[in-house]
Amino acid sequence: MATILYAEDDDAMRRFFEKALEKAGHQVIACQDGERALRALKFADGAFDMLLTDIMMPGLDGIELAKQAEVLSPGIKIMFITGFAAVAMSDAAAADTTVLSKPVHLRQLVDEVDRLIAA
Repeated sequence: MATILYAEDDDAMRRFFEKALEKAGHQVIACQDGERALRALKFADGAFDMLLTDIMMPGLDGIELAKQAEVLSPGIKIMFITGFAAVAMSDAAAADTTVLSKPVHLRQLVDEVDRLIAA
């Protein structure tokens, strides 16, 4: 399966989705904010297949994280998950990126991750 970097500032949601993705067979590295996720990207040297990130996080937000991920890891798949989907859709960087709106069903999350990884 895939190696996924997951950035989410909500602790409960991060643990919940991390477990669901691991049960689906993915390896997940979960970070509580964009800065930690960016450090993981720099350290991993292209090891991640996908970045799953919340958009609205304190400090480095998900859209800026995604922009930097594309530079550090060309070809990385990017998916946003957020309670503020309208924000993502208005940003040119996110226009052709998958955006899931919270609340999201676990099955939908896993299906969308699998679809994006297979693309």
